[in-house]
Amino acid sequence: MRPADTWKDYELLDATDGNRLERWGETILIRPDPQVVWKTPKQSPLWAKADAVYHRSNQGGGEWEYKRRLPEKWKISCGEGEDKLTLIVSPTGFKHTGVFPEQAVNWAWYAQKIRAAGRPVKVLNLFGYTGGATLACAAAGATVCHVDASKGIVAWGKDNAAASGLADRPIRWLVDDCAKFVAREKRRGNTYDGIIMDPPSYGRGPGGEIWKLEDCIYDLISQCEEVLSDTPLFFAVNSYTTGLSPAVMEYMLKTTLVPRFGGQTSCDEIGLPVSATGGVVPCGATAIWEE
Repeated sequence: MRPADTWKDYELLDATDGNRLERWGETILIRPDPQVVWKTPKQSPLWAKADAVYHRSNQGGGEWEYKRRLPEKWKISCGEGEDKLTLIVSPTGFKHTGVFPEQAVNWAWYAQKIRAAGRPVKVLNLFGYTGGATLACAAAGATVCHVDASKGIVAWGKDNAAASGLADRPIRWLVDDCAKFVAREKRRGNTYDGIIMDPPSYGRGPGGEIWKLEDCIYDLISQCEEVLSDTPLFFAVNSYTTGLSPAVMEYMLKTTLVPRFGGQTSCDEIGLPVSATGGVVPCGATAIWEE
């Protein structure tokens, strides 16, 4: 498993009995996590000092219980020097905060590949969410096309770019259905050197299009293969804990990309180290093709 690079402003303090205890800057949150099935004793004294707790509802979704008044949003930083990103945190009604901290290990990898390429790099980030991967690639010098079906989430990504001092970088922010956008890019003859996709297990496009991961992912990877440049750099697919296994995603990349481009594939779980125990909570998986 590849645990995320060390954050200064984020820390997974403890995890037990279905919940994570997390520090987001100076704020302590408790959020449910379906992977935390163990019921070990609570190690951290900060469980009793949480600023907000997310409670799931039996009808789906849930709500936050605030122990003290919190700002609607605040900023945290990831990375250092030219790789430093400033991201806006804001607790949502779906327990998310706008940042998936375990993805920092992937952001660092994308940036390293782009900087080492020694040539202009165009990246397509599908299901780009609030833009962590987009900004990591842009900070490393890439031209990026960021696509997500949610207008509000894309606006959040633009705010993150401004907070990170990257608003003037060559980033296209698009609200669109990812599969339809890729099909149009193929017809237009546009190509990319790197493709990143973070597909949800289930979702709807801006026109009500239904996305179901296991039914749609192979066709989308096949479509994306057709908008890769003649000298592609990388292709990365992320899946969260309720999604597909690392080996399944790697198999799709191997059978789709290697026959045409050669290169190599790999896959691994990604996770977050737990300060109280030294363990790692799994948070999903990544499969990669690279030249």
